[in-house]
Amino acid sequence: MRKTSAALASFSLALVALTGCTATLSFDGAACDRASSTSGIDDIATISGDIGTEPDVEVFTPIGAESSSFSDVVVGDGPALTSATQSAVIEFSLFSGKTGEPIAGTAYDEEQQQLVSIGYWAQRVPAFGEALECATGGSRVLSVVTPEDFGAQNLTGFGLDEDEPVIAVFDITKAFPSQADGAPQYNDAAGMPTVVRAPDGRPGIIVPLNDPPKDLVVQTLIKGDGEKVAEDDTLLVNYTGVTWADRTVFDSSWDRGAATFDMAQLIPGFTQGLTGQTVGSQVLIVVPPELGYGDQASGAIPAESTLVFVVDILGIDPPAAPQQ
Repeated sequence: MRKTSAALASFSLALVALTGCTATLSFDGAACDRASSTSGIDDIATISGDIGTEPDVEVFTPIGAESSSFSDVVVGDGPALTSATQSAVIEFSLFSGKTGEPIAGTAYDEEQQQLVSIGYWAQRVPAFGEALECATGGSRVLSVVTPEDFGAQNLTGFGLDEDEPVIAVFDITKAFPSQADGAPQYNDAAGMPTVVRAPDGRPGIIVPLNDPPKDLVVQTLIKGDGEKVAEDDTLLVNYTGVTWADRTVFDSSWDRGAATFDMAQLIPGFTQGLTGQTVGSQVLIVVPPELGYGDQASGAIPAESTLVFVVDILGIDPPAAPQQ
């Protein structure tokens, strides 16, 4: 199969017809119903091979696509992709709907895997985002996109005709949860911040009016049953941080997507608070100044600040995200 160099980066550059394109994705996890959304287009191609390996695809051309559609070739049992910013590893292969010839694709190589999201794909081709919404980890998805939905400039970028549909095969080799998915834990919250959660897991932090604790405080709010975190791991997390004194959010990953943290490069209180925790957990960490930024200001954080973090631990040693 012909490959693009640095496939995701090249794909981003090739898909330039994005002006005016917006994704109309609901991302309502409670309403995920793939069975009623898929179109049963499996008979347009034969697809074989294990998930995560380059598939053997024969497209029965030419494809006449009156509308973009998708179908689940294989349904996995991993987490469902219900958030626009949820992280996943997705391999893909693109084919011409007119000739069946390959157009582009990833390397299907574990060492070259990258983290992407449904939002990443929806920004490039909204129909691809729709095909991936609510799909589960371990799934293989077949998508047919009309030339109109793929975009005239995109067709030109790939050397396709203006009336040429595009066939995509997506392998969701791994889907990371967007929020902690363990068991709620009891904590004595006297004098400590209270955490409330939106339906999507986004935490709200209510800081009490009393003085902050002088020492590091760590409370496991949700206990996951995944791998235990070591002090030299790289983590995939969603987090929100507020200052105790100002009760103001100074940083949060929830709007832009999960963050990758090298534990060895974090402030000491953050590293100490997460070491020994398990994947799938949500942790409240109160960091005194001496384990945070001390007498130095850092961005929106004043000097001598006590910091409050709520961290959802989503995975260990994830692939890197592609540069946008």
